[in-house]
Amino acid sequence: MVKHYDVIAFGTGSAMNIVSELISSGARMRFAVIENSMVGGICLTRGCIPSKMLLEVAKNVRRIREAGKFGIKVSLESVDFTGVMERVWRRIYSESKEIENSLKRHPLIDLYQVNGTFVGDYTVDVGGREIEGDKVLLCTGSRPALPKVPGIDEVDYYTNDNFFRDLRQLPRRTVVVGGGFVGIELGFFLAMMGSQVTILQRRSRILPEEEPEISERLQEDLSRYMDIRTNHEVVEFRRSGERKIVVAENKLTGDNVEFEADAILVASGRASNSDVTRPEKTGVKTDERGWIVVDEYLRTTKEDIWAFGDATGRLMFKHKANYESIVVYRNAFLGENVKADYHAVPHAVFTEPEVASVGLKEQEALEKGYDILVGYADYGETGKGEAMMVEDYFAKVILDRETLRILGAHIVGPEASILIQEVVNLMYAGDGSADPIYRGMHIHPALSEVVERAFYHLHEPGEWRRHHH
Repeated sequence: MVKHYDVIAFGTGSAMNIVSELISSGARMRFAVIENSMVGGICLTRGCIPSKMLLEVAKNVRRIREAGKFGIKVSLESVDFTGVMERVWRRIYSESKEIENSLKRHPLIDLYQVNGTFVGDYTVDVGGREIEGDKVLLCTGSRPALPKVPGIDEVDYYTNDNFFRDLRQLPRRTVVVGGGFVGIELGFFLAMMGSQVTILQRRSRILPEEEPEISERLQEDLSRYMDIRTNHEVVEFRRSGERKIVVAENKLTGDNVEFEADAILVASGRASNSDVTRPEKTGVKTDERGWIVVDEYLRTTKEDIWAFGDATGRLMFKHKANYESIVVYRNAFLGENVKADYHAVPHAVFTEPEVASVGLKEQEALEKGYDILVGYADYGETGKGEAMMVEDYFAKVILDRETLRILGAHIVGPEASILIQEVVNLMYAGDGSADPIYRGMHIHPALSEVVERAFYHLHEPGEWRRHHH
């Protein structure tokens, strides 16, 4: 007997926004919710939430270590690493359990805690039973992509999947494979806790998705606390007794370099989960890497099946998935035709200093044929930046010359994730013009003046570099 549902939802991350909205609107529907991992989605259980809790500790350690510049004499006695890790995990675990129990108790929801695999049209195998649904939400997330490198199976390593759950002793030496968001954030955390951290990044800079000068500024800064090796590609993992060895090729010299590690963190990108869910069995098309193909309304190639969040492989941020859940709710259940709008998807990296970015980078804007002006300001040009002694961080904005429409903004420095928000809001308001910045006021002497000043210091593209280097 195939059990029938109105909605089958894969994943307990942002898909739950839609399920709870339908339930609270009084819809008498039956829901199947499929989760093959901890309930709550990647962000809560092994992503943004636990990492931000750890980074808060790291930021405080850095501030204590650098308090001397304010004339404060203080020495850091110790950090209870095990206590920190256990506190964070307890919090995550209990929140996850709370969500799990509320799903299990709900009369309209059946929670299947197994792999869900399509076996036919709208039909899913859940642990040997078959269920079918009128509408399907594919929020199958992503998982760590592992490098295809000899010896990876011979060494124990962490990814964001097991880092928060399993790491309890501070490793003396940590090798991080990958210089993107995850590697940089968790590497920074471990370095602040006292581990000797080496970051191996095969690209020519860390955070390669950011503006080059932002990556450079952050790298310069974080290099005081960890060994960042760019242009280093991992070619082998080895065990030697208790020791783990990571071999990387220096792509500039061709030489192989060996790094000893007590712990290895693999943070080299994300992979699709389609090999588990097999969406092609229900007529849902995936691309060559397994990401689910959707149109601008977030419909898959099969009617009544929608996909969003990490599952589509684009812009893997929780706030983007939450935004998409609203689009899908309106299109799938309210009969609207809303297009997803990605012109101003912001993101941040929560190291100390932070990095935040929205919209186009300078080079992208030029390649798209925009006639642009680039604004730039140092934190040191503001009273607050001077008071905080953070002079050499900066904000950069990119405007269309003719209309003063904001095309992008990029910040490196304390509170960047908050400072970027006024720009994001303007990019979504009306015609996206910078005009309200010129007509309005910024509190003096608040850090937000660095954003205001960037809008007042407009240069030709490339020209500001000569002023600041």
